[in-house]
Amino acid sequence: MDNDAQRYQEMAQNLMPRRPILRNLIWAFVVGGIICEIGQWVQWFFMQQGMTSREAATPTSIVMIGLGALLTGLGVYDRVVKRGGMGGTLPITGFSNAMVAPAMEFRTEGLIMGIGARLFTVAGPVIVYGMAAAFVTGLIRYLVTGVL
Repeated sequence: MDNDAQRYQEMAQNLMPRRPILRNLIWAFVVGGIICEIGQWVQWFFMQQGMTSREAATPTSIVMIGLGALLTGLGVYDRVVKRGGMGGTLPITGFSNAMVAPAMEFRTEGLIMGIGARLFTVAGPVIVYGMAAAFVTGLIRYLVTGVL
């Protein structure tokens, strides 16, 4: 029986279509690069308004999250992620997409029970684990240095 299973695995492997790894890498690089370039332009805009690069970081993040949410709501960002893979998922706009996409699926259930309840299905665990990691890191720092 083991020999049959092994032959089946080999046959299935030979019939499986090859993944275009190089093409996927190029698309991820291009899409991620375009998103980062847009973010850089947004940051430059805020810097032209008199902010330092450190001060411009927060409004830039807010704008990019808003753009990701808007494009997800319009159905555009899903196509970006489909084409760019991790290039569309990894930037902060991908987190925005991950938050808004479940909410959009349940919009027919209303603003509160549909969109409102589903909006935090991804953000909730991220916030909880982020807070836990920050607590542990702060505790380790305090134990090692004695400084909060």
